[in-house]
Amino acid sequence: MTAHSTLRRACALLLLLPAAAAAQAGELPLKHKPQPTSAAISAGDLMTRLYIFADDSMQGRETGTVGHLKATAYIAAQVKALGLKPAGDHGTYFQNLPVFQRSLDARSTLTVNGTRLSAFRDWVATPGRGGDPRSIDGVQVIFGGEQGDTVGQLTADQARGKLVILTARPGGRGRGRGFAFFGRGRGSANPLAEAAGIATVETGEAWEGAVRAARPRPGNVIFKNPSAPPAPQTAAMLTIDEHAAQVLLGVPLSQATKGMLGKTVKGNPRFDEKPAPARNVVAILPGSDPKLRGEYVAIGAHNDHIGIRQGPPVDHDSLHLYNAARYAITGMLARGERPSAEQEQELENIHINLDSVRKLRPVRLDSISNGADDDGSGSVTVLELAEAFAKGKVKPRRSILFVWHVGEEKGLWGSEWFTDQPTVPRDSIVAQLNMDMVGRGDKQDLPVGGPTYLQLVGSHRLSTELGDLVESVNKTEPMPFSFDYRYDAPGQADNIYCRSDHYNYARYGIPITFFTTGLHGDYHQVTDEPEYIDYDHMARVGQFVFDVAMKVADLDHRVKVDGPVPADPHQRCVNNGAPLSN
Repeated sequence: MTAHSTLRRACALLLLLPAAAAAQAGELPLKHKPQPTSAAISAGDLMTRLYIFADDSMQGRETGTVGHLKATAYIAAQVKALGLKPAGDHGTYFQNLPVFQRSLDARSTLTVNGTRLSAFRDWVATPGRGGDPRSIDGVQVIFGGEQGDTVGQLTADQARGKLVILTARPGGRGRGRGFAFFGRGRGSANPLAEAAGIATVETGEAWEGAVRAARPRPGNVIFKNPSAPPAPQTAAMLTIDEHAAQVLLGVPLSQATKGMLGKTVKGNPRFDEKPAPARNVVAILPGSDPKLRGEYVAIGAHNDHIGIRQGPPVDHDSLHLYNAARYAITGMLARGERPSAEQEQELENIHINLDSVRKLRPVRLDSISNGADDDGSGSVTVLELAEAFAKGKVKPRRSILFVWHVGEEKGLWGSEWFTDQPTVPRDSIVAQLNMDMVGRGDKQDLPVGGPTYLQLVGSHRLSTELGDLVESVNKTEPMPFSFDYRYDAPGQADNIYCRSDHYNYARYGIPITFFTTGLHGDYHQVTDEPEYIDYDHMARVGQFVFDVAMKVADLDHRVKVDGPVPADPHQRCVNNGAPLSN
């Protein structure tokens, strides 16, 4: 069967499924009364914890928000109740990061031949997450055509030092957004990389959304790590309306041709800054062996998510069912690959009949990205492991270091800060086990999924011994996992080795293993809710990671490092897992 026919069949099966059946199949309640937890790693415990941690009251846990503070306070209260040792700043469980809210100054203006273009009326700009944006003052404009069009695109020499104006791809803004796994590309050969700035022309709802996103709000934050070398400057990123495009080009947008030079810009976007709350949660279970308790097995997950949706609330049930049908098509596409004409047509023809769902309940409007799987699942599984270790009769010989990292969604900030500014000696950490999205993974989530599905990344990269140990422990599990290593392949397009918190440990030569049940249609959507989690699967992942951690902690030696370690930990990770200088 061809790949395309497989995609069509997968989509058809989803669309033929009655919506009521889709809504009822394995569905859990919208709310759940907390139950007492116990030492055993169980589906019930995880369900209790996740319904709290991914509740609407946490407001999507975005870095720099009150929701993030509430979520981290919950974790800290839990580990304190378990009697774990605080390992944050000044005897607390919290390690604070230098994060700042940064937003466009509404008084910013640009001028072109005396014509004034005002922020929020004609254009908006984003501060970016890397280095400071390049200056566009005194820069000439060039028209680059349609965003994402690689046919006859500008050359690097044409774009260098220019403000490149692009038109948004029709129907394409947001198409595929939320499906770039873990959301952080590390860059690739791009002819626009040396542009002074890139301005995308938007209209209608897309323009209004860009304006809303640029207004001051807690989630618009940046991280200033003094330990890291200054990040290289990046192109200034602007969104403009059609009026601004005409002023900048000197002709109506409809008359612009690719490569045509426009006017010269005067001025730069300006940004305001103020401190924003952002903190890791760090706790220790001391080891039982006096000779080994000064060494640590680190277990981690990220405590943040992406907050509250910008724009009006959406119909939750409609979006959830649409996401499932859409992912049946898009989920098998290579990252960065544009859909074929046939697949485009399939995407356009997705229709969900909601009559049967409406018989079950009225419309549920939703605007909070709860992040139940990403990474509520990892965070509460680490809590469950902390309870299992704390209440277990047999204690590990080495100490267990639990770290809930902040800012993973922003660019691995919390793990970068912790490994640059560790609260235990860095060379005492013998391994790090990272969990990010461990709550789904069945066939309704991804075509290759199932009850024993688990993706592993990085387990053999720095330590063959650790990778072999993980596999040997799996053979002893009551229901062994079927490992999917495809996302660990050097050069793999999703670049997962570089894209979650484990990498910041690996860059210092600390052996790692990343555990995940993979992507699904609700990734980075308001529909990533506790009711769609497979708690039995999640509990088995938790027990497996517990068993791996105990095995590593009880070894009479440190797991051997025999893989490549970056000469400079601040070199950038690229998609074959090797370091690359900035």
